[in-house]
Amino acid sequence: MDLELAGKVAIIGGASKGLGRACAEVLAQEGVKVAMCSRTKADLDAAADEIRESTGGDVMSFPGDLDNHSTIIDLVAATVERFGQLDIMVNNSGGPPLARAATADEDQWAVAVQRSLLFFARMSRESLPHMRNQGGGRIINILASTVYNPIPNLALSGATRMGVVAWAKSLADEVGRDNILVNNVCPGSILSDRMLSNVTSRANELGISVEEALAQRASETALGRVGQPVELANLVAFLASTKSSYITGTTILVDGGLVRSVM
Repeated sequence: MDLELAGKVAIIGGASKGLGRACAEVLAQEGVKVAMCSRTKADLDAAADEIRESTGGDVMSFPGDLDNHSTIIDLVAATVERFGQLDIMVNNSGGPPLARAATADEDQWAVAVQRSLLFFARMSRESLPHMRNQGGGRIINILASTVYNPIPNLALSGATRMGVVAWAKSLADEVGRDNILVNNVCPGSILSDRMLSNVTSRANELGISVEEALAQRASETALGRVGQPVELANLVAFLASTKSSYITGTTILVDGGLVRSVM
C-alpha cells in the first residue's frame, strides 16, 4: 500500500529513542521529511544520523526540552523554515513521573501536567496555523494504555492522559472541517526505556528480577509477548497518511491485547 507520504513534513517529539525514534524512522522510510526533537543532543544527533543513513531521508535534529513552551515555538518555526511546511505532528513526550495516586507530591503533579497534558495542547496549537494554510494535516498523540486500565505506579499517567483524550476529542471536532485529523495511539507493554523503568520499579517492589517482571508483562497480553516500538510506529504512519482520511477523534490501542475492556 502506498501511503502517499513522500514529501510530507513531520515533527516528532521524544525522538532520540524508543517510540519516538521508531516513528521518525518509519516515517522517513515512507519519504517524509522529519524534524526530530529530544532533550539530549548527543543521543538525538546519533539517532538522526542513523535514520539518515538507513533511509536516505531528509532529517533535522532539534535538541531542546519540550516541557518549555518556548522550545515548542522554536521547534515549529525551525521546521517550517527548513522544510517550508508542516503536515504531521507526532506528539510524544517522556511521560510523567512514576507515582502512586495516594502519595504523588506537588512537584510530581506539576511535572505531569506540564509534560503529559499541556505539552499536547501546545504542540498542536503551534502547528495548526501551518496545517490550515496548506489545507490539512495530521495530529497524532502518543498516550498510554493507562487511559483504559490503571497500572501500578502510573497514576499520574492515567490522570493526565485521560485529559488529553477529552481535549483531543474536542480538537478533532473543531478542526475537522479544515481537513486536520486528530487521533490518539496508546501503547501497552511495548519495549522502551519508559516501560523498562516501570518494570524495574515493579520488580524491585516484588523482589523479583527484571527478566521475571518482563515475562509477567508478556504473559498478561493476548499475544503472550512484549511488543516492539516499530509495531506502534507502523500505525502512526498509517494515521499520518491519506489512507486514514475518515478517521479522527479516535483512541487506538497498540498493546497486543493487554487491555481486556470492551469499551
